[in-house]
Amino acid sequence: MLKVIVAGAAGRMGQEVVKAVLAENDLSLVGAVDINNYGEDIGLLAAGKPCGVPVTGNLGRVIEETHADVVVDFTTPDNIRCNLNTVLTHHVHAVVGTTGLSEEDISDINRMAEEAGVGIVIAPNFAIGAVLMMKFAAEAARYLKNVEIIELHHDRKLDAPSGTAIKTAELIKGTRDKYRQGHPDEQEKFLGVRGGEYDGMRIHSIRLPGLVAHQEVIFGGLGQTLTIRHDSISRESFMPGVILAVRRVTDLKGVTYGLEKLLTE
Repeated sequence: MLKVIVAGAAGRMGQEVVKAVLAENDLSLVGAVDINNYGEDIGLLAAGKPCGVPVTGNLGRVIEETHADVVVDFTTPDNIRCNLNTVLTHHVHAVVGTTGLSEEDISDINRMAEEAGVGIVIAPNFAIGAVLMMKFAAEAARYLKNVEIIELHHDRKLDAPSGTAIKTAELIKGTRDKYRQGHPDEQEKFLGVRGGEYDGMRIHSIRLPGLVAHQEVIFGGLGQTLTIRHDSISRESFMPGVILAVRRVTDLKGVTYGLEKLLTE
């Protein structure tokens, strides 16, 4: 049985992970780390039923006391590097849903994980439908080179654009030649109204209460448009992917970036 710690356990995503881990017979929740709700039973907080695991604030101490196999991190961009340093120092595997890591960060984490002999799964989105949306968008870009990405999230999300939007743009970049779209003389009457530019395509971020996680990729061609959209209407949508990653990560070494790599192996 895999012993799992959830970092960011008192947050909205963290509580969903706690419930998902508690529901699996082959996983054992042994730790819950958060700066909020210190001392509370995380089972009572997340699932309405005590599980005997209190919320604590020291990740390293919990790893040492529980001899955990996997840490699942859904914290914040400000905390993720510190948490991963702790995880790697203790030679523990990790599943990371926290976004905001740069390419340089991921490269550095990969080197450290390989040296430690552990696996780290980093995924900008754990929803299976979102992975398919990105895959379909990359395929469509082979034939329709004009594309814009619109991602929509709740208003408490800290980073923009989302990790999913960045990953989508990277996949599209890999399947189409670089192309600067739009009128060459276009002018923005309001700064940033055309969104951010990545490899000639535009990415737009929307933040509103009531949203969870949504993205549409709009392609334009001669006399036609194609829209590929995915909507997570509940954070439960991410849990099958998280649990898959928890089960697979102990067989890996170094960083595996993107849930799609686990679905194709």
